[in-house]
Amino acid sequence: MPKKMWMRELLLLLALSCLAACHRGMEPVAFHDEGYPAKLSDWHVVEARDGVLQLNEGVVPYELNTPLFTDYAHKLRTIWMPKGVSAKYSPTDTFDFPVGTIISKTFFYPLPKDAARNATDVAGTYDTSLDFAAPGQGLNLANVHLVETRLLIRRRDGWVAIPYVWNADQTEAMLARTGDVQALTLVSDSGERENFNYVVPDQSQCVSCHAHDWNTRAIQPIGPKARHLNRDYRYADGDENQLAHLMRVGYLTGAPAPADAPRNANWMDPHASLDARARAYLDINCGHCHNPKGAANTTGLTLDIATPEDRHIGICKPPTAAGQGTGDHLFDIVPGYPDDSILPYRLSSTEPGTMMPEIGRSTMHREGVALIKAWIAAQSGDCVVLH
Repeated sequence: MPKKMWMRELLLLLALSCLAACHRGMEPVAFHDEGYPAKLSDWHVVEARDGVLQLNEGVVPYELNTPLFTDYAHKLRTIWMPKGVSAKYSPTDTFDFPVGTIISKTFFYPLPKDAARNATDVAGTYDTSLDFAAPGQGLNLANVHLVETRLLIRRRDGWVAIPYVWNADQTEAMLARTGDVQALTLVSDSGERENFNYVVPDQSQCVSCHAHDWNTRAIQPIGPKARHLNRDYRYADGDENQLAHLMRVGYLTGAPAPADAPRNANWMDPHASLDARARAYLDINCGHCHNPKGAANTTGLTLDIATPEDRHIGICKPPTAAGQGTGDHLFDIVPGYPDDSILPYRLSSTEPGTMMPEIGRSTMHREGVALIKAWIAAQSGDCVVLH
């Protein structure tokens, strides 16, 4: 056997051995078709064991090209499906997941490196090189602070969202249908501190973002779309495109080659165009509401990736309502003048009634606002005020 092939086989065996050790002692994933189990571990999807938040067998982690901002939290996302079923690919919409699917999203923060930190200190950083855990195998609990895990369950009558909040000992997450509020402090790499309240939405608030059609109010996942998933992920057995991986493990059918599938930009990618990065950011943070069927469909402002860059996306568009949400600005986007535009004004705010998105954050995303301001500053054109 050639040396390169021998080394690849050895690495694969080591990865499988590690996974087997992680799964040892964990009961099979339990799908509950009704009710609300009291503990996250009742599902056996992810569990805190031996200092690691472990993924059960068949639980596949994934990441998005550009993720939704949630107070600088990191997120471990996973998908699990029963054997013998698969999701159906769509080039534009959320994949059609079968009954029995469990999608999890665990919100966590890296711990600050300062040994003298307070108990509520968390690191506000995007540094993905930190030693969270081995690739594809969960989270090293010595290095992170778990806040919550949200489950999306595909039952016979549709999707249901179930929130769980992690206890102080980081050993279990308990059902929190009424939500939760935790006082935390973001600590930057330079030592700057920002106190904020991390808000876990209550179960009824999930519809605010997850309702695909505001008329029916039926919820569905947001992230598992081709344009968000079309990227590489570092799995336990090596790097692979996520769409190709889901096809290979039998969790997805009908997907084309990754090169032929849509792909959003990574908002932090310096090699991507400013326009592609800003549009990807607006798509994931705003497009789930600001689309023709979403909760904000009456505003006339459409921010998903398919919207042309004209009045539909806010360029020289007056707001549909006056009040504090406008900041006395006349247009959603004034080309070349971000400080005169409503869009970055609302993204910068943390005041109820002004801030956008309306839920899901308590802090301003400084880097995201800077991106949108730069995008608007690079635009050209004049807005005419009609009297």
